[in-house]
Amino acid sequence: MSEVIFGRLTDLLPREAWKHEAIAFTPWLAENIDQLSEVIGVPLELTGTEMAVESFSADILARNTEDGTIVLIENQLEVTDHTHLGQIMTYLAGLEAQTVIWIAPRFREPHLSAIRWLNEHTADGFSFFAVRLRVVRIADSPYAPIFEVVERPNGWDRKLTETRREATGERDPLSDTRLAFWERYCQRSPEAAALGVKPMRAWNAYFPMAGKAALLSVFVAQKYVGAYVRAPWRSDEEDLHARLEPHADRLSALVGSELTDGRGHFLRKRAEYLYSDPSQWDAIIDWMEDVRRTYTAALEQVLGEEA
Repeated sequence: MSEVIFGRLTDLLPREAWKHEAIAFTPWLAENIDQLSEVIGVPLELTGTEMAVESFSADILARNTEDGTIVLIENQLEVTDHTHLGQIMTYLAGLEAQTVIWIAPRFREPHLSAIRWLNEHTADGFSFFAVRLRVVRIADSPYAPIFEVVERPNGWDRKLTETRREATGERDPLSDTRLAFWERYCQRSPEAAALGVKPMRAWNAYFPMAGKAALLSVFVAQKYVGAYVRAPWRSDEEDLHARLEPHADRLSALVGSELTDGRGHFLRKRAEYLYSDPSQWDAIIDWMEDVRRTYTAALEQVLGEEA
């Protein structure tokens, strides 16, 4: 029997893997956001990088595909500092994010205390994570990034258990409510059902628009419902933004919503309904159907003129 050869795992400085935070690490993380998603337990969909907020730029914006909420990812390649903590609070307000993920190779204790305080004192629906970034290798092997969650919201393990239960098909009251809502949607609007809405346990339903040039998402969140336009799957959001931007004023007048600042969610709007209350379902569906018809007509009118 041949002798087993063991290597020694070595920690490297993150800057040995990425020389520059904005130019190297942020693009890498954007392309490999699934690795972070797996560790956090939140399904993430990239919506943009280096998003402007006043005089700052947020590193990465993503969307929680389960509930449609905005996720802010702020990263550092050095030990955490007060400047980044202040920027995170600015971004939180300016971008309407509900989940914040702060990534760094080392966290100062006051900053971990700040994350704990935010998780304990902010309103329901807000979540804050501190994630340690490690880079390791064995001998001359390729570099391997590792994400370690060092602070998370209270009761997060319970929330992950509920998410896994839903993913494996086990019954869950919230997912059952969503399923019943979309069933009612299909019954109330056969036209929407013909376009692709079906009974499901998801937070979003999608409609193709303007010859599949864009997608309209209608979604239910915990305390409101909403809608937005996004690029088709595996398409570049910047291409869609470039097509819509020259018509921004006209689109705004047609649908009653601003084009937005290019986060990947265009012409976003919301309404204060509770999908958890079945007595509001018909009103929610009517609102979503009105949005669908209005947006469909507007985009076909504007983009159809390009041909």
